[in-house]
Amino acid sequence: MGRKQIRNIALVSGLAVALIVADVFTVSVAKVHMRSGEDLSAYAENANIRYVKTNAMRGYIYDRYGSTVAQDAKTYNIYCVLSEDRPSADNEIAYVKDKEYTASVLAKILHADYDVLLGYLNADVYQTELGNAGRKLSKEVKEEIESLKLPGVEFTDSTQRNYPMGVFASNLVGYAQANDEGEIVGKMGLELYLNSYLTGSDGFRSYQVDKKGYVLPGMRETNVSAVNGYNVYLTLDGGIQNALEQSFKMTQERYEAEAVYGAAMEINTGKVIAWGQYPSFDANVLDIQEYNNIGMELPYEPGSTLKTFTWAAAINEGVYNGRAIADGNVFCYTYDANNNPVRTSSKNSEGCIYNARRIQHGMVEMDKGLTLSLNTVAAKVETELITPQIYLDYLKRFGFFREVSTDGLPEQPGYLNFNYAADRLSLSYGQGSTVTMLQLMQAYSAVFSNGTMVKPYFVDSIRDPYDNAKVIYQGERKVVGTPITEETAKELQRILYRTVNDDDGTAKFYQIPECRLIGKTGTTEWAADGGYESGKTITSIMCAMPAENPQILVYYAFRSNYDPMAHRETEAVTSFLRKIAMSYGLAKKETLADENIAAKVENIKTVAMPNVVNHSLEYAQEKLEGLDALVYVLGEGGGVVDQFPSATSMVNSGQRVFLLTDASSITMPDLTGWTRKDVTALWAVTGYGFKVEGAGIVAFQSIAPGTVINKGTSISVRLEGG
Repeated sequence: MGRKQIRNIALVSGLAVALIVADVFTVSVAKVHMRSGEDLSAYAENANIRYVKTNAMRGYIYDRYGSTVAQDAKTYNIYCVLSEDRPSADNEIAYVKDKEYTASVLAKILHADYDVLLGYLNADVYQTELGNAGRKLSKEVKEEIESLKLPGVEFTDSTQRNYPMGVFASNLVGYAQANDEGEIVGKMGLELYLNSYLTGSDGFRSYQVDKKGYVLPGMRETNVSAVNGYNVYLTLDGGIQNALEQSFKMTQERYEAEAVYGAAMEINTGKVIAWGQYPSFDANVLDIQEYNNIGMELPYEPGSTLKTFTWAAAINEGVYNGRAIADGNVFCYTYDANNNPVRTSSKNSEGCIYNARRIQHGMVEMDKGLTLSLNTVAAKVETELITPQIYLDYLKRFGFFREVSTDGLPEQPGYLNFNYAADRLSLSYGQGSTVTMLQLMQAYSAVFSNGTMVKPYFVDSIRDPYDNAKVIYQGERKVVGTPITEETAKELQRILYRTVNDDDGTAKFYQIPECRLIGKTGTTEWAADGGYESGKTITSIMCAMPAENPQILVYYAFRSNYDPMAHRETEAVTSFLRKIAMSYGLAKKETLADENIAAKVENIKTVAMPNVVNHSLEYAQEKLEGLDALVYVLGEGGGVVDQFPSATSMVNSGQRVFLLTDASSITMPDLTGWTRKDVTALWAVTGYGFKVEGAGIVAFQSIAPGTVINKGTSISVRLEGG
């Protein structure tokens, strides 16, 4: 290229730059567009400004292992252009011409009624939607329809809150949905109370146009990026939570329960690992029957689970002798000048206290009074070893009758009924006054530990969506009192061990093979409308595992018609307890003898189990490739809904790993050579019932391998060689 050509190019370029600068100057100063000569003064004064909003994504809610509990999901709505006058390009049809064919195809994909869809398409309008069948479609359904290239079938998109786990602590998590402006806002539960954290900041683009809608060079433009909401990590364990939801169903079906509620918590930290109730709801459907979070918003008379604190007060006051003898038949009372109950003869009494079903146990040791859950002995402890006022002081130390105040969620403090002698006496065995499940869990954290009481909590952390290492809020262990000494706590644990493990303990039917439990049962009448509803009772169990070093606290209760088998037929609760024991590796050391391990310890590879729940089966299998484990896929689903072992548990080479993809039916594996631990792991992850007899390894199974079974199938397994 010659110098003359270079000079000419430079001259042209300089002229172009000068024109642009002049144009911008003219627009900015003279408010006239140089090329068009258009007067822009009106535009310069903020007229004809276009504003386009960019929606921020609401923060995700995760369980403790990062499985998604709540997320924003883009959905699609169908609309169909029906008018032949719609403009088209390249002479292509741009409206629904063949309405019968279009309705037929869409009916199959949308699982909708053909005649209903055809009715929409035959409407005399420019365009139409297709009702609920054509709304909130997934990306996969949209792409399937688009692949058919149906003329006139178009889509709009929107964002909705999605809950991949369905029924999952729903009255705790709550739900969020779009308001009239299309913004997704929390309406209930943690979605509501953490709304300020979860809500992001929308972005926008604003720019000026001329009267024809064109953007002219040099006109003002502003771009602000959207900032997504913070992500919330819960303390809940997805696998254990799902097991709790399954237990609720079992209880409701067995006892026709009107309400079921329960929770599990780490005793030392206060982290709640499972929490829920029945009836609950699927937050994707909002089939809500009960809006209250029962565990903290509906106080109730707890019954005999409160007796533990009657004994706690006496032991801590130093006036208790577990070997002393008490009357286990009847406790008749009158009252003194201060309205305190005083024991008397039946002839001179204001009333008498009896045990459940009026059973008379004769003279019993004081310890036995708690393991047998005797109202008569509880009354003696409150009135003769201590006083009702001392007992009330201890109940308040344990946090009853006031809000726990955790994570900003609404609570009811319960009602203290302490006016008359009868009220004070009934408080000793858990009736007449009301508490919440949350208060019971907090109080029992002191009983099951060294006397230190910790606050239960649900929110583990709140994190930046762009940098997960940036923590906005961190939940932490919070000690809220030391109502009893360590010595008192250990004495209570000793008695509560007998409640579960003695042959006549009221909680003996809650035993599980994985580890020993300690605990206390409760049965109480259901108080409603100022009295007791005839025949209605609340059945409950509070327990901890393992007995020798309690780590996990579990509470479970249900309201139903009275059933004498309620504390005997306990499969719903024990299946939940077993899931926790196996997830936390709490199996007794002596059960290792059942394992019949052939490989030497030094040849076993041990790695951490990854979290694969809520992932595709392909993803899960890929993550498990390096484990050298025996992987069993249960069900015909495409994604993993539960796993065993749980995430972060240690897995040995050759160990059986179960991936549940569909709980409705599975293909029966060949159990030959399996240990009891293998069978119980299969039981825990599927929720199916197994009857296991014998010791050693599996020699017989009642259902042949390869048989498709469901939850109603009866399965028997016999172990031999143990």
